[in-house]
Amino acid sequence: MTNEELSHWTEYTESLVNELLEDGSNDEVYHTIEHHFSSADFNLLEKAAIAAFKMGLEVEEPEEAELETGEKVFAFDIITEQYLDAELILDETQKMVQLAQQCNVDYDGWGTYFEE
Repeated sequence: MTNEELSHWTEYTESLVNELLEDGSNDEVYHTIEHHFSSADFNLLEKAAIAAFKMGLEVEEPEEAELETGEKVFAFDIITEQYLDAELILDETQKMVQLAQQCNVDYDGWGTYFEE
C-alpha cells in the first residue's frame, strides 16, 4: 500500500468512525463491518473470494451490479465483527487492501451500521 493509499484510508476510517460516534453509535459493542470488493472480471473476483474464505474470513455471495456508466461489475463483501475503533478498523482495512492487490481486484472501502 502506498503512502497516498494509507493516508486516504486513514482519513476515511477516522472520519466514518467519528461520524458514527458523534451520532451516538455505541462504541462498547461489536459493529458489523462490510469490506467491499469488486471487479469487472468474475474469475478474478471469485479467486479473491476463495482466497478470503481460505483465510477464515466470512465471505458473502458474489453479485452482479451495474455502474452508472452501464458497465457491469461483480462484487462481494467480507464481513467482520469489530469494535468501533479507528485503529482496529484501519489495521483490518490494510489487510483487505493487500488481499485486493494480491488478487488484482478493487477494494471499494468499508461500511457499517449504527449500533445502539
